[in-house]
Amino acid sequence: MMTNLVLLGPPGSGKGTQGERLEEALELPRLSTGDMLREAVAHGTELGRKVAPIMAAGALVPDAIVVGIIRERTGKSDCAKGFILDGFPRTIPQAEELERMLAGRGTSVTMVMNVEVADEVLVRRCVGRRLCSNKECGAIYHVEAKPPLKEGVCDLCGSPLVHRADDREEAVGERLKAYHAQTQPLEAYYAERGVLRGVDGVGTPDEVFERVEAVVKPLVVGISGA
Repeated sequence: MMTNLVLLGPPGSGKGTQGERLEEALELPRLSTGDMLREAVAHGTELGRKVAPIMAAGALVPDAIVVGIIRERTGKSDCAKGFILDGFPRTIPQAEELERMLAGRGTSVTMVMNVEVADEVLVRRCVGRRLCSNKECGAIYHVEAKPPLKEGVCDLCGSPLVHRADDREEAVGERLKAYHAQTQPLEAYYAERGVLRGVDGVGTPDEVFERVEAVVKPLVVGISGA
């Protein structure tokens, strides 16, 4: 039986961090549409050139593009036992397409984990975030919560830190507007299907993951300690 999890939550909620921990605990691949799209932008692919201005403006990438990426990726062999979706679906039409796609494969969404954080906290998190420019390092800092020892320089590899375009205040505001208008309705959509579970996303990553585990353990066989 496949275990298919969906991580839901506004930008900056920490669902990516929790997704990485769930990936290890459940031994399922975490599929981040944001990571896949940003990689395409960084490598200057045809897809990357198409979505770069959309992402920089904080808008949502068109459904046809994202659905195609997910359809191809979930069909690979490492997803045979299931997967963790991070950043998809983002709209009701995407959720409906996912439902049809999984039904065609004889499976469905097992659970939707909604990481809940207030907007004012999200803005502070995103605007203060800095990323190591070295893709092989990938360290993440925050000007208030986790500043580097030397401003603008990664502690681990010495590479410059970057402030992602979609983490700037104006873009964050647009991302939150888009989330509330287009993605938040998924909470009701999945609640009606009985698969929505909410967790408080405020606290340290360890504290939040304790809450995530408490919700996931009764539903998913295979998590560490379950």
